[in-house]
Amino acid sequence: MKDFERKQLLERIERESATIGVEIPDEIEVQGEEIDLHSFVFEIKRRDTIPAGERERVDTAKRNLRRERLQRKQRIEDDDAEITWAEGDELANSIIGIDRALDALEQLGPADLEQEEQAQKAADKKRWMKFLQKALGNEEADSGTGRASR
Repeated sequence: MKDFERKQLLERIERESATIGVEIPDEIEVQGEEIDLHSFVFEIKRRDTIPAGERERVDTAKRNLRRERLQRKQRIEDDDAEITWAEGDELANSIIGIDRALDALEQLGPADLEQEEQAQKAADKKRWMKFLQKALGNEEADSGTGRASR
């Protein structure tokens, strides 16, 4: 592959608009393992937040995808790598597909989890306060004085 072709491919994968209209690959080999990437992303994305049990799995997948993206990009960048334009183009397309998957997974960021955790804590606190009021015989608390109205 010629230097100008290499530069074209690298510019294409770094373009911000590169992922627009691109489909997430059905399957992709990441770190030597075949992953059903399309199904994985949509399984996670169909939920509004990442469930606590899935968080580590999603984080691991994102790390592996970033690592795979970097390795594929370095293969294009390597002047000593003897790859053809077609192979470089295929690598660039796969990198853009990885970027699309990462974008979809990043949209389910920790902000959703933090909001869910805060809401859970507020609900727990409210239940606890109601329990304490009942236990202490203050079921009908007045306007914040802490005394029961009778």
